[in-house]
Amino acid sequence: MGKPRRTPAPAAVSPGGDERVVELTRRLASVLSELGLSEVEVESADVRVRVQRTSVVAPAVIAPAAVAPAAGTAASDRPLVAEVGGPALVTVEAPMVGTFYRASSPTADPYVQEGDVVKEGQVLCIIEAMKLMNEIESKTAGRVARILVENSQPVEYGQPLFLIDPQT
Repeated sequence: MGKPRRTPAPAAVSPGGDERVVELTRRLASVLSELGLSEVEVESADVRVRVQRTSVVAPAVIAPAAVAPAAGTAASDRPLVAEVGGPALVTVEAPMVGTFYRASSPTADPYVQEGDVVKEGQVLCIIEAMKLMNEIESKTAGRVARILVENSQPVEYGQPLFLIDPQT
């Protein structure tokens, strides 16, 4: 007679299908970080994957705490508190999504340090967006009270970057 017929396994039961979805998810998560995106979705014939990252944006100024932090508390564990000047501080926010850099190159000195006096229009940092380097300038003259973002960290639109005390 003829050869026996083989019936292919259904797509949902195919071996390696789960591994393919996991690999796709990992690649999409990598793309999110690399491009500074907050969400990406891909749909193929039988697979739909959506990866979304949530970011917590700290408020620009938080009222000073009534209790001083413990002596052994690390700086990153403390809430963002404006030490002096309170509400008089000017917030410089990210005008775009991208990667925050404090200097023009990895070997260069940072544009500004906490405590530096800056002029209006002076470059404070760079935000890289889609391989373009965008200089972020100070909105006002004053003293840099706080730098709220670490070097090489992704930032979101409207995220506070610097607190500047214009009274100095």
